[in-house]
Amino acid sequence: MTKIFIDGSAGTTGLRINERLADRRDLELIKISDELRKDTGARAEAINSADVVFLCLPDAAAIEAVSLVNNNNTAIIDTSTAHRTSEGWAYGFPELFGAREKIKNSKRIANPGCHASGFVALVEPLVREGVIPKDARLTCHSLTGYSGGGKKMIAEYEDAERGELLGAPRMYGLTQKHKHLPEMSKICGLDAQPIFCPIVAPFYSGMEVTVPLFANMINGDIEKIKEIYREYYKNGLVRFVETADEGGFLSAGALSGRDDMQICVYGNEDRIILTSRFDNLGKGASGSAIQNMNILLGVDEAVGLNI
Repeated sequence: MTKIFIDGSAGTTGLRINERLADRRDLELIKISDELRKDTGARAEAINSADVVFLCLPDAAAIEAVSLVNNNNTAIIDTSTAHRTSEGWAYGFPELFGAREKIKNSKRIANPGCHASGFVALVEPLVREGVIPKDARLTCHSLTGYSGGGKKMIAEYEDAERGELLGAPRMYGLTQKHKHLPEMSKICGLDAQPIFCPIVAPFYSGMEVTVPLFANMINGDIEKIKEIYREYYKNGLVRFVETADEGGFLSAGALSGRDDMQICVYGNEDRIILTSRFDNLGKGASGSAIQNMNILLGVDEAVGLNI
């Protein structure tokens, strides 16, 4: 039986992973007591006893956890930002060209960031196919539920006496130094990072990422983009749909609670909007991590997931 350890199981991502794995009969979860969950010795023992370790930790703690591995068997799936652009780490978005095989044969997998997942799913195939030039200067808006901010932000939004400003969407990352930007540009093969406008809104979970394009920015047209998405997303947990609007609207909460992603293209011959919708805790975090584990273990990648 495959042994699994979640380092950081008390956090939002770790809790969701634990929830998704609870009914798996092919896995054995290694657990340590609350008193020892920050004890380096106890963590090291658990890490090296496991076949697969999920790191649901801040960056510095994730780097430390990797340094505790003293064997060649333990596979690490890191959900932090620490290793997403590091050499020797597979980028854990299986639907990208060639990524599934890299994940399957790796012991070090960097789970994508939530905002980055939506951007990469939209942009990387178009750069690879030459529709979007590598030197394109792109813009991205990403609307997310507050659970993406972790326990502290969840508590703030769910406080009965929360501040009035939390009742409306709030833009952040105002300095254009958001931690997802390096992977967004590198994984997509872009020369420059996009202008990125993340927005947190007063709903628990769900995410909607949009990338607008003028027709004169690309090599091709809206139908070419749809054709590429149809081909790229025939397998896996990302699916292209011709249209998914709800009476002229597009809700960021449509896939809340799920572990898959929906890709759509809207607009006309002059202006195009690329959109991805998913759950920031699902395909944007925990669901993606479990999908990567399933690929490592050679089982159906959707096992244990809500799709």
